[in-house]
Amino acid sequence: MKTNFFLAAIFALAGSGPAFAAGKLETATFAAGCFWGTEEFFRKIPGVVDTRVGFTGGTTANVKYEETHDGHTGHAESVEIQFDPAKVSYEHLLDQFFKMHDPTTKDRQGNDTGSQYRSAIFYHGENQKAEAIAFKERVEKSGAWKKPIVTEIAEAKVFWPADESHQKYLIKHPGGYDNHFLRDLSFTAAADSKEFKKPAREELMKKLSKEQFHVTQENGTEMPFKNEFWHNKEEGIYVDVVSGEPLFSSLDKYDSGTGWPSFTRPLVKENLVEKTDREMFMSRTEVRSKHADSHLGHVFNDGPQPTGLRYCMNSAALRFVSKATLSEAGYGQYAALFSNSPSGATPKK
Repeated sequence: MKTNFFLAAIFALAGSGPAFAAGKLETATFAAGCFWGTEEFFRKIPGVVDTRVGFTGGTTANVKYEETHDGHTGHAESVEIQFDPAKVSYEHLLDQFFKMHDPTTKDRQGNDTGSQYRSAIFYHGENQKAEAIAFKERVEKSGAWKKPIVTEIAEAKVFWPADESHQKYLIKHPGGYDNHFLRDLSFTAAADSKEFKKPAREELMKKLSKEQFHVTQENGTEMPFKNEFWHNKEEGIYVDVVSGEPLFSSLDKYDSGTGWPSFTRPLVKENLVEKTDREMFMSRTEVRSKHADSHLGHVFNDGPQPTGLRYCMNSAALRFVSKATLSEAGYGQYAALFSNSPSGATPKK
């Protein structure tokens, strides 16, 4: 007991070590710009037990907040996360990391500039290193970001906690965090296309209702105002009724007045295919699902801002997954979309 106490004291003085409770928990460390918003985002993910903000990746000891602003310390504003791997995987944390900030801007996030605001993953052990490298490559290949990924991947070294005034900052000062990156970025990196397959026609005839089959397989159109989801206001996501591939989020749903469920943007853009439709003596843009090739509806350029688009879908082509059942249904990676994070622009530092 004395030895353990002595070692714990040394670690505490060094600013690193077992700051979190012992057990079957693991630690992850990320840098994604201002650590106020980064911590606020990660602490709400189910399975994350605790978070703290601080500085790592540099050479200066006992670094303080004011000392990092000239970039000479080499440290990045970071969040150290304690998580339960039985409830949330490191891969899921990586997935959320690449969605909640812009990993293509070097030494900058929003209005915050300097090396202290760089994008970085500080891995703990060889397993995390391998996962981080593989996931970064996966994101690069996905095409979700049009510019090269500049995220640094480095071994976790000494972590210097910031002053208490910076810990859980946005709990103490609510209303200063907007996780718009998470909603705007498509989720290709997290989705394995092999999971989404189109069953044989005979199976579909048994699985789908007559209207669902007519809409998805025969390019049909359901009646407006007399379909399942046109007025649905519950929070959750909409997936392809045939394959289950994620398509839209309730966060982007709005009442277009047409009587069909309408969205300003897709949840996973890569799961949609657009084709020219010249039926009914007009030219329209048809929207189909990528993996099941289901007819979903059409997209028009008369929607509200910020996209100006109206994805007018058939309820019969969709299946709704409520936010309460996302994990149970296998869509747990989207749960963080519906956390009650305060709105508003990230405060200047």
